[in-house]
Amino acid sequence: MSNFILAGLFTEGSTDVRFLSSVVERVLEQVAFDCTGDIETKVEIINIDKSRKDFNQQVLEASKVASDKFGILLLFVHTDSDSVNDDLIFQSKIIPAQTLLRDQDDSYCKDIVAIVPIQMTESWMIADKKLLKEEIGIEKSDTELNIHLNPELISNPKSVIESIIRLSKEDETKRKRNKGLNIADLYQIIGQKIELTELEKLPSYLKFRNSLIEKLRELNFYHK
Repeated sequence: MSNFILAGLFTEGSTDVRFLSSVVERVLEQVAFDCTGDIETKVEIINIDKSRKDFNQQVLEASKVASDKFGILLLFVHTDSDSVNDDLIFQSKIIPAQTLLRDQDDSYCKDIVAIVPIQMTESWMIADKKLLKEEIGIEKSDTELNIHLNPELISNPKSVIESIIRLSKEDETKRKRNKGLNIADLYQIIGQKIELTELEKLPSYLKFRNSLIEKLRELNFYHK
């Protein structure tokens, strides 16, 4: 059995990849630690021209690039649910994409793991509320900032984060520190620092992590 897992990450948007790249790398490394033997991991970002392509066409091309360019074993595919649950996304996007890939030849990477945050990627960024407030530089309570609820119940988490940034700029003691801060600055740093134990409180994250474990079990890496 190979002792190296080379994976690819294909995301819905350019900002998503800034956050998810670190999260996916860390989760894959964490899960691989429980695999049989000493497993090394690496994640490559898969970029394609998405213009005039529907989701299935994008995944198909990403799978082809992942295989041809990198020889990738496993492809992580991200899309937001934009809803309070992921049923529609799995039925209309993920499952059809998986079915389409199964019909392709071996020049495609057919093993995919879906990443479908409930609402949107920013929901996961709010999971670690302490970190979010530290990085923005604000000391108000979770309730004052409207992040006291389960992040997956917040209909527009991106707007909530942007609102917190605006509030931080109104605080004279933080003005100099955060004068030029915007949400784009947060994706990468939060992805690198977020506590995975906080993400484990979100059902959509656990669904992704469990899907990864099941896929590695299918590929004969994981035996727990």
